[in-house]
Amino acid sequence: MAQQIEAALVILRRKQVEARCGLSRSSIYRRIGDGTFPRPVTLSGGRAVGWIEREVEEFLARCIAQRDRKAAA
Repeated sequence: MAQQIEAALVILRRKQVEARCGLSRSSIYRRIGDGTFPRPVTLSGGRAVGWIEREVEEFLARCIAQRDRKAAA
């Protein structure tokens, strides 16, 4: 349970998200606009943003599941 709480509180910055997902900055923001990528959280001062690690991992899991469904069809 403590690991779940800890994972929910990890914030990734844009460069970390790009590295994990293999997406460019523009692709991330385009997908946010499409509603297919998690929205960022505004951090101190309003100019800095970050993403909740768990939500990014869930996005990647959905991508993998979609790939597997297509392969099975």
